[in-house]
Amino acid sequence: MTDRVFINAVGADGNPQTLAVRDGRILAVGNAPPSSGVEVIDLRGHLVLPGFVDGHIHLDKSFVGDRWHPHRPAATLRERLAIEKRELADAPPIEGRADALIAQAAACGTVAMRSHVDVDATTGLANLHAVMAAREKWRGIVDIELVAFPQAGVMSCPGTAQLLEAAVRDGAEVVGGIDPATLDGDADGQLDCVFGIADRLGAKIDIHLHEPGMPGVEQLGRIAARTKTLGLAGRVAVSHAYALGDVGPQALDDVARKLADAGVAIMTNAPGDRAFPPVLRLREAGVRVFAGNDNIQDTWWPYGNGDMLQRAMLIGYRSGFYTDTELLAALDLASHAGAAVLGLEGYGLQAGNEATFVALPAPNGPAAVAAAPAQRFLFRKGEPVGEAPGFFAGAVKQPAA
Repeated sequence: MTDRVFINAVGADGNPQTLAVRDGRILAVGNAPPSSGVEVIDLRGHLVLPGFVDGHIHLDKSFVGDRWHPHRPAATLRERLAIEKRELADAPPIEGRADALIAQAAACGTVAMRSHVDVDATTGLANLHAVMAAREKWRGIVDIELVAFPQAGVMSCPGTAQLLEAAVRDGAEVVGGIDPATLDGDADGQLDCVFGIADRLGAKIDIHLHEPGMPGVEQLGRIAARTKTLGLAGRVAVSHAYALGDVGPQALDDVARKLADAGVAIMTNAPGDRAFPPVLRLREAGVRVFAGNDNIQDTWWPYGNGDMLQRAMLIGYRSGFYTDTELLAALDLASHAGAAVLGLEGYGLQAGNEATFVALPAPNGPAAVAAAPAQRFLFRKGEPVGEAPGFFAGAVKQPAA
């Protein structure tokens, strides 16, 4: 017997949907009328979606929870890093700011995220430990995977290689990298280090790659080759990969085949001032593409609120997505694709999975992406969160047969 049944919902395809829930898990999804003796919750035509997945965020950098910080322009990456160090030194402790950003994202419907956390010779593992403390508060509510991110470089920042390994041993599930050639000046050295740690310790890999044009494409080829050699299919991602938006169709198709064959995923946030990976063409080639918010109100840029549905809208907008099929692809980037990269078990609105979902006023998934309605009603393990208890005001119990 089910605990409760959610009726009058619609799925991403716009079709009517009913969710039967028992002990916090989905018992069945369909259109069957509720059986006798169950509590019936009327969702009043709201769209139901699985919680969103933010595949790329920086919890240690954001000023959410702090005062407004006016943006300070920088001419070079090194200058940007120096500005960041100065401003973060005067900001409230990381743990509180990270907690505020997680809370904001969770209120928008995010149930999982991958956070990159700076690890370098000046910060050591302090940032990692602070974000780990914030993560602990949200355990069981938001699933947070941590990346040991060498923002200042690996080979060009002595001691960072050892810190990356220590970070993984301390609890980071992913080892990061950044622009092996243009920032570090030693592509082979950085990739040897990052892939070596992953191979030895069983970590995943997520490399920031901003390198443009054909040099960036060639770097993607090297990453794909190493991934294939070490049998790391499904455990390696490249974030940003701007080069994929710079090159012509032939070069794009060639490297897409390599990425798909090796099982390397690509993360994009559709940045506002840069070419970015062509989502549909990569998906058609078999490359898993997922999405993240990236920086949110920090020294890198002032934008962002943690809303992954809004991010899906921005990706669709910048990609020129107009059809329902294209808009659903953008939604997939912010949900199922990210869940697959993070390795989330039991994700999605399917029988046997946790009854955690978002209800919002939209007739279907494409409409939700196009408008990104701000109103959200959250249900976790079949229980209402925040404003969602309003749906329970009219709850009725089906009479016993």
